[in-house]
Amino acid sequence: MNRKILFILPLFLALFSFLGKNDGENDETKPKKNEPVFSKVIYKGNDDVYKENPLKEGEFYNPILQGTYPDPAITRKGDDYYMVCSSFAMFPGVPIFHSKDLVNWKQIGHVLERTSQLDVTNAGISRGVYAPGITYNPNNDTFYMITTAITAGMGNIVVKTKDPMKGWSDPIKLDFEGIDPSIFFDDDGSAYVVHNDAPEEALYQGHRVIKVWEYDTEKDQVIPGTDKVIVNGGVDLAKQPIWIEAPHMYKKDGSYYLMCAEGGTGGWHSEVIFKSDSPKGPFIPSGNNPILSQRHLNTNRENKVDWAGHADLVKGPDDKYYGVFLAVRPNEENRVNTGRETFILPVDWSGEFPVFENGLVPLEPKLKMPEGVENKTTEEGYFPNGNFTYEEDFSADTLDYRWISLRAPRENFIEKDKNGLKLNPLETNINELAPTSTLFYRQQHNNFSFSAEMNYTPKSEKDLAGIVCLQNENFNYLFGVTKKDKDYYLLLQRTEDSKKTILASKKIDYKGDLQLKVEADGDQYKFSFAKEGEDFTNLGGTVSGDILSTDVAGGFTGSMMGLYATSGNNAVPN
Repeated sequence: MNRKILFILPLFLALFSFLGKNDGENDETKPKKNEPVFSKVIYKGNDDVYKENPLKEGEFYNPILQGTYPDPAITRKGDDYYMVCSSFAMFPGVPIFHSKDLVNWKQIGHVLERTSQLDVTNAGISRGVYAPGITYNPNNDTFYMITTAITAGMGNIVVKTKDPMKGWSDPIKLDFEGIDPSIFFDDDGSAYVVHNDAPEEALYQGHRVIKVWEYDTEKDQVIPGTDKVIVNGGVDLAKQPIWIEAPHMYKKDGSYYLMCAEGGTGGWHSEVIFKSDSPKGPFIPSGNNPILSQRHLNTNRENKVDWAGHADLVKGPDDKYYGVFLAVRPNEENRVNTGRETFILPVDWSGEFPVFENGLVPLEPKLKMPEGVENKTTEEGYFPNGNFTYEEDFSADTLDYRWISLRAPRENFIEKDKNGLKLNPLETNINELAPTSTLFYRQQHNNFSFSAEMNYTPKSEKDLAGIVCLQNENFNYLFGVTKKDKDYYLLLQRTEDSKKTILASKKIDYKGDLQLKVEADGDQYKFSFAKEGEDFTNLGGTVSGDILSTDVAGGFTGSMMGLYATSGNNAVPN
């Protein structure tokens, strides 16, 4: 028996060794996941409004944040201003900006930058983080960011920091329903949360209320039983006002002021103001409401800005009040592709109630700077506005904050490469409600071009890389290169309300290097490509930007361009 074992054992080991060697060799010779490398991106804005309205000495452009940066909230500590915006299912969440003068802004990061702070893995693009509020509490030298996260059961949350430059805490879940919370800190150290909520019994469609709670700063929680409705419906319930929301509370000269958005975040949007002797009310509306709106103006006005509302106030460096708010700049078809952007106006608070200066007449593209401020928006590091060109070769050690992903961290699929930025393709594609390997840049102009240099060779029909223009997973354009049989194809796909159509495809012979470009002239978009050393060639003619507009696609975000890769492609060339 032992002799048989000794005889068989070498044969068994040899066979095992052979099989193991083959397995190893197969692993080494398996095709590696096909990874495009993007070496250069150029975004160029070219809106007529900026060409026709050049800046003069002492002026700056409005909006201050172009592209989908909606629902601004602002706070001040000393000479430092911090501003945050909604980010919905974008990751990282809640972009945060810093300024010394309200004109020149630098993005210093994102408030919710870790998966322990934000889970939007399966969220639709217009879910996730809504209407953040940011407030500095001088009583304990702490900053608070409070928001509603409509995802993964998060609900209303608050995060804190002593220094917004150094990151924020993990979220504390708050025990109340509703949306759009903000925190107010009184002089005596007491604190309150105000927010939008449903009424006990809705009287009409869009009927909402504003509630206030006392807030325990030691436990970081609203105090049970302290909630109270302080606004029912809006300024005048008899007129059935809709969507009273986005409340902020202020104190001036011993009185309490409650400012809210009213009318919904579309064409009837406005800002209204109330006053009380107590943070718990009763709050009496101003007789001059709304204090900010564009809804009553001629719809055909030049350089149209619309949907103004959802505002927050702060005292500026010149000891004058200013208000940041959202508004949109529609294209010639009155469609909103750039999304809801962040604007600013001076506020006259010389009387009993604050009023946005020129907030009820057509908004102008330029404003006068506060006295003593120098416009630095064209300088490196400051957030640009007006017409500008942004170039990226991905050679920096860190990725610019303007590059974002959807539903998951960018680090899940990007990798630094000696020639640029490598995208590791996920099996998901751009039309799925899931994280995809797509790096996005917001559309910031109605007239723009966005080009990307890419090195990529697809191995099969499941491989595709290129660029996308996306409003959401159901409304987008895909422009990329894939493989069919033994040939390479460039294709343009339009997805409208989940229906996918290949508008054009072209067999191409190339050696891996390809330039892809999308250009928009208002509602008209064109996609083109260039092989190494050649001029750009259009594919698909001129297509409509309708599906990239909020009006057609719905939701709360603007259009974004993305660098895209997938190993789960289902777009088949004609």
